Amino acid sequence: MGQTGNPKLTRQALASRLVEWRAELARRIKQQVPASGERHTAIQGLSLYRRSAPTPCNPVTYEPSLSVFVQGRKRVNFGGVTYLCDESNFLLTSVDMPVVSQIVGASEETPLLSLRLALDMGAVREIISREELPEAQAFSQGRGIAVGKSTPELLSACSRLLDLLDTPDDIPFLGSTIQREIVYRLLRGPQGERLRAIATSGDQSHRTAKAIAWLKTHFDKPLRIEELAEVARMGTSTLHHHFRNLTAMSPLQYQKQLRLQAARDRMLNDGLDAASAAFEVGYESASQFSREYRRFFGQPPMRDVRARRGGQTSALVD
Repeated sequence: MGQTGNPKLTRQALASRLVEWRAELARRIKQQVPASGERHTAIQGLSLYRRSAPTPCNPVTYEPSLSVFVQGRKRVNFGGVTYLCDESNFLLTSVDMPVVSQIVGASEETPLLSLRLALDMGAVREIISREELPEAQAFSQGRGIAVGKSTPELLSACSRLLDLLDTPDDIPFLGSTIQREIVYRLLRGPQGERLRAIATSGDQSHRTAKAIAWLKTHFDKPLRIEELAEVARMGTSTLHHHFRNLTAMSPLQYQKQLRLQAARDRMLNDGLDAASAAFEVGYESASQFSREYRRFFGQPPMRDVRARRGGQTSALVD
C-alpha cells in the first residue's frame, strides 16, 4: 500500500539536494578557475567565471546562452527591467541581447562563481522535434531573456559536464550528450517556452530572431527596414512589433548599440582612434558617434578607453 508523501519533507529534500549540487559546482569552478578571471574550456561554448569584487555597470551583448550562478550576485538590466541573478537561479538568453551587466556581490572570501554555456539552436530544434518531448503549454509573448530557478537536475547535468574537463578524451562523445540533457531540462521548464518559440520554424519569434541575427552580421551597413522585414518574411509594422517585444528596442536602437559596442572593442583591442572606429562600424559623422558614445557609456570614447585600460577591463568582460 502506497504512502502519501509529506510536502514539507519533499521541500526539505529538494532544498538539501540543491545545496549539495550547488556546493559541488562551486568546488568544480574554483578548481578550474583558481584566481579571479574566466576560462574558456575545451568544451565548445562552455566558459567558467570567478569574480572577486563588484564591478561598475558594463554594457555587453549576450549571445543565446545559459548562465548558471552558484555563488555571488549579479544584476542584469534589459529594457528597463532589472534581473537579479544569485546562487538560486540561472539566466537564459534566446537571442543576441544587448544588456547592462553589473556584479554586485563578490569578494575574495566569497567570489562570484558562474558558468555560461552557449546554446546551439540547431540542437535545440532537433530536441524539440522529438515526439517524446512534451508539448509546451500555451505560450505568452515575452522578452528574449528570462531568469529561472535552478533545479537539482539542471545543476547535476552542469556538474557532470564540468567533470569531463578532467577526462578530455570523453568530451567529443559525452559532451554533446550532456549538453542535450541541459537543453532538455530548460525546455521542460517555464523559461523554455521562449527558447522553443525562437527555435520553431514559422513562429513569429523565430522569424524575428532571423532578423536579429542578420542585423548583428550587417550592423555596419545602412539599415533599410524593408530589407530587414524581407529577411524575417514579415511586414514592416509586424517586424517592429515583434522586434521590440523580444529586445525591448527598435531595430535602429539595436543597431546603434551593436555599433557602439563594436567600436569600443576595436578601440580597446586594435588601438583605433575614435574617428577610425566610428567609420569602421558604420558612422558617417565622428561627432555624432562621440555624442552617442558618451550618452551610452557615460563618458567620451577615448576617456572611456583609457579608464578601461587602467585596470578595469578584466573585471568587466562578462
